Amino acid sequence: MTSTTIPEILKSAESKMGKSIEALRGELLKIRTGRAHPGLLDQVHVEYYGSMLPISQVANVTLLDARTLGVQPWEKGMGAKIEKAIRESDLGLNPASQGDLLRVPMPALTEERRRELSKVVRHAGEEGKVAVRAVRRDANEHLKRLLKDKQVGEDEERRAQDRVQDLTDRTIAEIDRLVAAKEADVMAV
Repeated sequence: MTSTTIPEILKSAESKMGKSIEALRGELLKIRTGRAHPGLLDQVHVEYYGSMLPISQVANVTLLDARTLGVQPWEKGMGAKIEKAIRESDLGLNPASQGDLLRVPMPALTEERRRELSKVVRHAGEEGKVAVRAVRRDANEHLKRLLKDKQVGEDEERRAQDRVQDLTDRTIAEIDRLVAAKEADVMAV
């Protein structure tokens, strides 16, 4: 890496930590609670003329009621492929075909399944924290390199490391908040 400045290192670290939070939010959205929401099927891909596309790009996904999604394929013949893709996904859903429309009911979550999902939520949170800590480590290594190359003084480097740590603490607190909220959502009956 060419000589960077402390503000550039801090800005890069902040940006990467922000991306870690967004990635965690995306992961948490995939985790099913007892309620239906159209974004639930976003990670399910279906084969369409040789390429794998998200269902939202080959069908209209709507909310039929609080516990049922409706999937309306844009082309005849895609219904069976979409139904198979949903059934084979790890979401535990069982779509039912009604003519052109696929009804995807959300099964009620058992206590055991809620506990499993809670573990998945905590695991996603831990992965987010690991990513944030890796960003902190990289930022601190860049700061130490600046110090070694005598581009900054020890005091500047120490202050910058403190700011990186402060940013890390705030980001991890946000991750904990997101995980706690999702866990409460999963455990709510």
